[in-house]
Amino acid sequence: MTTVDIVIVALYGIGLFGLAQWVSRDSGHAKTTEDYFLAGRTLPWWAIGASLIAANISAEQIIGQSGQGFVVGLAIAAYEWQAAIVLLIVAKYFLPIFLKREIYTMPQFLQTRYGTGVKSLMSFYWIVLYTAVNLTAVLWLGGLAIESVTGVSVMTAMTSLAAFAVLYSLYGGLKAVALTDIIQVVILILGGFAITWLALDAVSSGDGAIAGLARLSEEVPGHFEMILDDSHPNYSDLPGIWTLLGGLWVLHFSYWGFNQYIIQRALGAESLAEAQKGLAFAAFLKLLIPVIVVVPGIAALVLAQDGVLAAEVLNDKSDRTYGELMTLAPAGLRGLVFAALIAAIVSSLASMMNSIATIFTMDIYRQYSDARHSESHYVMVGRIVAFVAMLMALVLARPFLGGMESAFQTIQEYTGFIAPGVVTIFLLGFFYQRANEASAYAVLVGSVAASLALKVLMPDMPFVLRIWLVFLANIVLGVVVARLTREPEAGQPVLLSDIHFGTTQGFNVSAIAIGLILVLIYAAFW
Repeated sequence: MTTVDIVIVALYGIGLFGLAQWVSRDSGHAKTTEDYFLAGRTLPWWAIGASLIAANISAEQIIGQSGQGFVVGLAIAAYEWQAAIVLLIVAKYFLPIFLKREIYTMPQFLQTRYGTGVKSLMSFYWIVLYTAVNLTAVLWLGGLAIESVTGVSVMTAMTSLAAFAVLYSLYGGLKAVALTDIIQVVILILGGFAITWLALDAVSSGDGAIAGLARLSEEVPGHFEMILDDSHPNYSDLPGIWTLLGGLWVLHFSYWGFNQYIIQRALGAESLAEAQKGLAFAAFLKLLIPVIVVVPGIAALVLAQDGVLAAEVLNDKSDRTYGELMTLAPAGLRGLVFAALIAAIVSSLASMMNSIATIFTMDIYRQYSDARHSESHYVMVGRIVAFVAMLMALVLARPFLGGMESAFQTIQEYTGFIAPGVVTIFLLGFFYQRANEASAYAVLVGSVAASLALKVLMPDMPFVLRIWLVFLANIVLGVVVARLTREPEAGQPVLLSDIHFGTTQGFNVSAIAIGLILVLIYAAFW
C-alpha cells in the first residue's frame, strides 16, 4: 500500500462516516424503533436494491467465491445466478404477505402464525447464527484479505473492520446502513471490475481482458462448466444437475426470503411496489457478481501456474486468492480496490449488527421487559446489543474459522442443517392453513435430526442433495403432524384473499429479461 492508496482509503472512510452521520441526523424528534430498525419505512427502490447487494456481497462472497473460482471455476456462480430468480419470487409472493402484516422481523411473523414458543426458538437461532457464523465469517475472511495486501495481522485487520462498522452504523440504524450502501455498491462494482480487468490482462501478458478470457477458456475449459460430472473432485460441493434441481434452492429461499438482515431492507420500503422494484434491481445486479468475483479467481489459477502469483500460498489456502489478486493493481487503483473490499465487508457487518439488534430488542427484550419503557430506551438497547455482538464475533472468529480450507462452502453446508426447516415452516405458514405450532416444532427438530442422521449414515452424499431430501421430508412431516394435531388458533392462518400478488408491467418485463439472460448463460456454459 503506497501513500496514494492510503489517502484514497482514508478519504473513502471519512466520506462514508460523514454521509452516515448526515443521513442519520435528527429530524426534530427522537428516533423511534421504526426509525432505527426499519428506516421509518421510507426506503425507495434504488436504496433497497443497492443495500441488498451491499449486505450480501461481503468477504464471504468476495473472498470465498474467488477462492472457489480458483479451485472449482464458474460452477460456484450458481450461488449468485440462481439467487436472481429467487429474488423475483420473493418479491412477487412473499413480500405482499410480510408488508400486509406490517412486521419488523421474521420471528414476529412466526409469532403471529404459530405462537410465542416458535418465535422465541427461532429468535435465539438467528441471533446465534448471525453472531457466531455470519459476523465471524465476514470478519475472518476480510482479515485474511487485508493481511495479504497490507501485511498487518489478521486480528488487527478484524478489529479495525469491526470498529469502522460500529462507528458509522451504530447511531443511525438501518437508514444509515441502507443509504450509505448506495456508495458502497458503486465502489464495490468499480473495484471489482478493475480487478477482473487487471487479472485477465495479466493472463494475456498485456494484450487485454478479452484475450485473457480466451486464454482461460482454452487452458482451463473445465473451469467454465456450470454443471460438474460425478468424476469432478468438487462434485460433493456442487453435485452436477442437483445444483439446479436440489437443495441449493432451499438455501437461496432461506437466505433471500427469510433472513432478517437481508429482508429487513424490503420491510423498510415506503410501499410494496417500491420493495418489489428494489428486489428486481438487486436481481439484475446479481447477474454481474460472478464477473467481478469468480472470473478473477479462475484467472488466478493460470497466473499461479505462470508464476505471477504465489502458487504455494493459493494451493495451501484458496481463500487468500482475492488478496493475492489485489497485489496486481498499481498504486492508486489498489487503493480503490481495497476501499471496495472494505465497503463490502463493513456494509455486511453493519447489516448483521442491525438485524441482531432488531431481533433481540423487538422479539426478546421487548416481550419480557417493562411495557412502560420509551421508544428511545429500546433504540439504546439495540445499540448496546449490536456492539456486544460484534465483540463476541471478534473473539470467536479465529477459533471457529481459522482451520477451515474453504470457509464459504463450510458455512453453506452447516447452514443447510436448519435451512430446510426454516423454509418449510414459512411456506406451510403462507400456503397451508392447517399448519400449526406442533407442525412447526416437528419440522424444526426434524430438520436438524434428519440432517445429522444423513451426515453420519451417508457421509459421501453431497450436502446440496441432502438438503433437498430433508426439505421434501419436512413438507410431508409438517402436513402429517398438522393433520394429527389440533387446528391452529383463530387468526393464525394467513388469509390470502385480501393480499394482492399482482406486479407492475416494469417488474414483469424485468423478470422475463432476467430469466432469458440466465437461460442463455446456462446454455453457453452447461
